[in-house]
Amino acid sequence: MNILAIDFGTKRLGLAWSDTTLGVVLPYGLIGEDTLPQKVRAIAALLKKEKIDLVVVGFPVSLNSSENKNTERVQKFVFELQKYITQPVEFFDERFSSGQADAMGGESSRDEKAAMVILEGYLERKKLSS
Repeated sequence: MNILAIDFGTKRLGLAWSDTTLGVVLPYGLIGEDTLPQKVRAIAALLKKEKIDLVVVGFPVSLNSSENKNTERVQKFVFELQKYITQPVEFFDERFSSGQADAMGGESSRDEKAAMVILEGYLERKKLSS
């Protein structure tokens, strides 16, 4: 199964990819489009081109698990994205993903690393629940 993870930001989207049969998570680049519709179209095209089966989106909540302005932005992005794609979209708690990304080495951007952290956490949770 091919999975794409998205770390949503107002300026850019960090992406990470995994083929679950290989068991690896890799950085997959950035989407730096200016407007929400541009970001949505770019992701929709990528999903089709790369034959992605599932999308995992980092879900920003506060430390006390309450929603905030960023949560609303992510929900709006996913709502718009689902108009253009057939793949299922799942949310994954992204608390602390940026901090974990900062602790990672390598040449990938912070946003790509945050997407990797989100996807690794998602896959670990799935493994534990099966």
